[in-house]
Amino acid sequence: MVTIQELAQYTDTLLQADRFQDYCPNGLQVEGRETIREIVTGVTASQALLEAACLRKADAVLVHHGYFWKNEDPRITGIKRARLAMLLQNNINLLAYHLPLDMHPDIGNNAQLGRLLGIQSDGVLPAREQVACVSYGHLEPTPAEAFKARIDATLQRNCTHVDAGPDRITTVGWCTGAGQGFIEQAIDANLDAYVSGEISEPTTHMAREAKIHYFAAGHHATERYGVQALGQHLGQKFGLGHEFVDIDNPA
Repeated sequence: MVTIQELAQYTDTLLQADRFQDYCPNGLQVEGRETIREIVTGVTASQALLEAACLRKADAVLVHHGYFWKNEDPRITGIKRARLAMLLQNNINLLAYHLPLDMHPDIGNNAQLGRLLGIQSDGVLPAREQVACVSYGHLEPTPAEAFKARIDATLQRNCTHVDAGPDRITTVGWCTGAGQGFIEQAIDANLDAYVSGEISEPTTHMAREAKIHYFAAGHHATERYGVQALGQHLGQKFGLGHEFVDIDNPA
């Protein structure tokens, strides 16, 4: 058992939330009851996840994609009103961590995905922007199709593969979620392959012309693991009940 203030302060410090200039506020976004015994984690604070949290009598919902994004319409209407109403009527806290959860070196989305795919991490590529978001590492020399099969089996998705690199992959860069735009960093580092969640139209051409393998494995699919690891950590730290609820999303 822990208070929501203690839980939020501990998690803010653990993830070093203050060092990120993010697209949304990190930490406690909607305040509910003070005492926390049960938490539900998920990728996105959708209505379906909130309904699942209510059924499980959760005191807090912890997600990667929360609310109040930059440049969104600030009016509390429609879908936003319904989501906030459910949280407030049921006195449930909402905590959300975006870039801080992506980049934590142990429990972050990138770290967790790299471990799942058997990549030996060598660190983070230098940032072109304010925050370094691309991890990189190495494999035992692996045929490209075998690496695709590993991604598909691990994430239970049929990932998109731009087959433009060497026959065998030994060096890999990766960034979960909407990281396709960072492929240029992998190209600059002369890596054999790059993995992200989403794919954009220009990414295919860049991969082909730079002769690098590119794998798009799904935004949701690549970002399921950091929030689970964080929920498990908090559960053990504070003696909380924790359940991850995976709301299916093919994107």
